[in-house]
Amino acid sequence: MLTKKLMIASSAAALALGLSACGGGEAAESGDGASPEENMESTEETMAEENMDSAMSGPFGPACADVPAEGAGSFSGMAEDPVATAASNNPALSTLVDAVTQADLVDTLNNAEDITVFAPANAAFGQIPEEDLNALLEDRDQLTEVLTYHVVEGKQTPADLENGTFTSLQGADVTTSGSGEDYTVNDEAGVVCGNVQTANATVYIIDGVLMPPQN
Repeated sequence: MLTKKLMIASSAAALALGLSACGGGEAAESGDGASPEENMESTEETMAEENMDSAMSGPFGPACADVPAEGAGSFSGMAEDPVATAASNNPALSTLVDAVTQADLVDTLNNAEDITVFAPANAAFGQIPEEDLNALLEDRDQLTEVLTYHVVEGKQTPADLENGTFTSLQGADVTTSGSGEDYTVNDEAGVVCGNVQTANATVYIIDGVLMPPQN
């Protein structure tokens, strides 16, 4: 009788051990082998990358604060209009709009498909001596050369600007460099409000007026 009880107890113990082994195997197979600390670090890195991507998907830069919060001149309003019309609704670009109108380029810009415009802010034109600026505005051919030099092919993203070379509508190349929220164009003008979307263009508002290379 004692022998029979020992055999039953032994069998039960063996069965429990087998079930425990199976359960442990499944747990090992279902886990990724990483410690809780490593999983937490991976999650934090992923969230940081997602936050960075989210931030860079919209406008950035100090001058973006000057853009109206509502209405046709706001970011959402500009996104609904072609670029020349969108710029005309943004008070920070009024001098540029006057120049575009003077050069009769409104329809050219509005009808273009997938372009990027490096748009000088009003303060950028203010850096040009008044006499020189008036002379430029009165010389339609030269004005057209200058303005079309600010327009390049394709809707360029901030990542494209990190080390970019683009063909302008004027014909000469425009170069860009930088990262994050700090970009320069032709090593002379800084982006002060970037990645602004319009119906047919991406706009980077800059703090200088670009001059095409002389032939």
